[in-house]
Amino acid sequence: MGAALITGSSRGIGRACAELFARRGLDVVVHYRRDAEAARAVVAAVEALGQRAVAVRAELADADEVAGLADAAIEAFGTLDVVVANAAASAFKPLTELRSHHIGATLDTIVASFLHLVRETQPALRAPGGRIVTVSGFDTVRVLENHGLLAAAKAALEQLTRYLAVELAPRAVTVNCVVPGYVDTDSARIYAESTFPGGWEAARAEWAARTPLGRIAAAEEIAAVVGLLCSEDAAWITGQVIVADGGLTLP
Repeated sequence: MGAALITGSSRGIGRACAELFARRGLDVVVHYRRDAEAARAVVAAVEALGQRAVAVRAELADADEVAGLADAAIEAFGTLDVVVANAAASAFKPLTELRSHHIGATLDTIVASFLHLVRETQPALRAPGGRIVTVSGFDTVRVLENHGLLAAAKAALEQLTRYLAVELAPRAVTVNCVVPGYVDTDSARIYAESTFPGGWEAARAEWAARTPLGRIAAAEEIAAVVGLLCSEDAAWITGQVIVADGGLTLP
């Protein structure tokens, strides 16, 4: 079997993806930026499922470090079956208050790093049959306060997904995107505590009330959609943006 490389996989949706692919028999490259302890915990979880794992630190806003991440993945496992672009970072400010470093860091972390990662991993990505999945956000279709920069970067990621799907189609490599709604993750909790007067519990109740299915998703539920797109059953799906939001963005 091959391996899965997942950016931002020390927690949240990325960690859930790592464990899902390990259960499917893939080795895992656990990418992190700051929390080495959390990354080691994911490595341990993958190994407990009977697969190999390595933790690799990389600053995605730095093209050289993205190349180093790809090199480490290829050195560790040789062939990659799956690449998941899950990591994101942004400044949650009104657009008119953004500074050049905010804009550059967000676009480099989300948009440029994805292109660099795809380029650098191509020699090792299984063809035919390789899978690339990007993780976007519903702020690309719904205006959320102070999400303008993040939404713009994620919208670009969705468009790159479509173009790469066409460019990589001759190799039978599929490229798709998953758009989650509200998800119970550490990032969501931190965001809620900093923006909602009632903190996480108030935010969760409000978000659940907005969602037709009446709750927010677990990270494992979004990972399951990523996993579906990486399965053999999804071999005829490419260039698609799949919304997994419990009905949140329905008109």
